[in-house]
Amino acid sequence: MKRLYIDLVAAFSVAFVFSALASGQNTQAGSNTATVMGTVTDANGDVLPNATVVLKEVESRDPRTIVTAENGMFEFQDVTAGVPYRLSINAKGFAVWTSPNITLEPGQFKIVAAIRLRIETERTTVDVHYDPVEVSTEQFKAEEKQRVFGIIPNFYVSYESDPAPLTAKMKFQLALKVSTDPVTVFGVAFVSASRQAANSPKYGQGWGAYGERFGATAADGFSDIMIGGAILPSLLHQDPRYFYLGTGSTGSRVRHAMFSPFVAKGDNGRWQPNYSSLGGDLASSALSNLYYPQANRGAGLVFGNFAIGTAERIGASLAQEFIVGKFTRRGGHLN
Repeated sequence: MKRLYIDLVAAFSVAFVFSALASGQNTQAGSNTATVMGTVTDANGDVLPNATVVLKEVESRDPRTIVTAENGMFEFQDVTAGVPYRLSINAKGFAVWTSPNITLEPGQFKIVAAIRLRIETERTTVDVHYDPVEVSTEQFKAEEKQRVFGIIPNFYVSYESDPAPLTAKMKFQLALKVSTDPVTVFGVAFVSASRQAANSPKYGQGWGAYGERFGATAADGFSDIMIGGAILPSLLHQDPRYFYLGTGSTGSRVRHAMFSPFVAKGDNGRWQPNYSSLGGDLASSALSNLYYPQANRGAGLVFGNFAIGTAERIGASLAQEFIVGKFTRRGGHLN
């Protein structure tokens, strides 16, 4: 399903891009700005509505002020990139919370984690502890909402400059969410119809043959994403996501995208061979021998499908880096 998912993201996003360009939409708006958001809580972890949040440039006297919603959340959009900012938060009965300096990159979606206000005392205290699980949970919730033009799931991409690793539970949740998404089911039906027209695999024609192709296509995708996106990443402690670069020279971004199927970020933050992705593609291709017709079985077909899957993954990564990233909706707005 992961291979199908990335194919759908690449194919549908290209179609949407040309449609948007033809209608004269300005998709480049906000490319030099960023977004800052977070959730304000007290020392017990309960959300604090109606807290006053001030975002101020370090070298400016023109602050921006908002009040947290009922769920304790706040969001500043159109924040100028490349300029140091500082957040200060206060609520009745609580000591003022102040963040370190924050400098954003163009298009970055920054989640400020661990904002906990303490009861006001004679001495102001600030909780600056770092909880990687808490940070990864907030980032994971944002990634679960990522969709190209608000429709096509784009969950397996991190736009954070310093992303926290996913837990094993999150890896399985992400794989299941992609597998059961209605757009994924539509994609399985569409690919099955295309295979029906090409008589591949060789199940024949008719509704019965289409049903077999639908099942085979769904099984291919499901085994690919569960093995390569959840099981192996959990066992090998690797991150199955694509890490959007977005900055640097065109050549460096091309290299980053093309090598992503072969190089993964470990849960320890270090880059390493992408055994999870490659193993998922190879295992999915091998498992297809169990349910493909006899004419479509054999080692040659397994390695052929593996090579095709790897090439498709490279193409999808390039699309993510240069096309999809600009049209992914996060938190109610496009990147």
